[in-house]
Amino acid sequence: MAEEQDTSKFQIFRAKDAPGLMEAKCMTVEPFSDTQRAGMDKAIASGYLEGDEIKVLSQVPGFGLTHVWFKHGYALPLHSHDCDCLYYVIAGSLMMGTEELGPRDSFFIPAGVPYTYKPGPEGVEILEFRHANAFNFVNLAKGAAFWDRAADTAASKREEWKTAKRPSLNNA
Repeated sequence: MAEEQDTSKFQIFRAKDAPGLMEAKCMTVEPFSDTQRAGMDKAIASGYLEGDEIKVLSQVPGFGLTHVWFKHGYALPLHSHDCDCLYYVIAGSLMMGTEELGPRDSFFIPAGVPYTYKPGPEGVEILEFRHANAFNFVNLAKGAAFWDRAADTAASKREEWKTAKRPSLNNA
């Protein structure tokens, strides 16, 4: 678990000091099925981890703030969490079903509600505001088809992802 911060004093959190999601130890991953594990392993071997950058900006009792950058083509599996989450689009865009969201748009996902979205042509940067310090990840992409597509996309985008620029820097 992430170390709890003292909320009785003023604090500043620097982005340059933010740990990665797994390093922060604030997310637990529910067990994968054999199909999910095999698919995820195949996607990772194909370059899947080059498609995202996730940093935990701050963790204070009852609140978590995370910066997420998903690059164009990144395949986010259908999933849920055990806490409410409010998302704010900083730059780029995403498609959630038939809805396109761009800079300054936001969306709310209650605890336990499955969701996914697709990064737009420039990718997407979002802030995740969680009403919790720790949360789980329940992978709901059950079949091999999702992971096969994710692995194929990762393999085709791997080199592009290595040099991709954040959408917030494209217009700076």
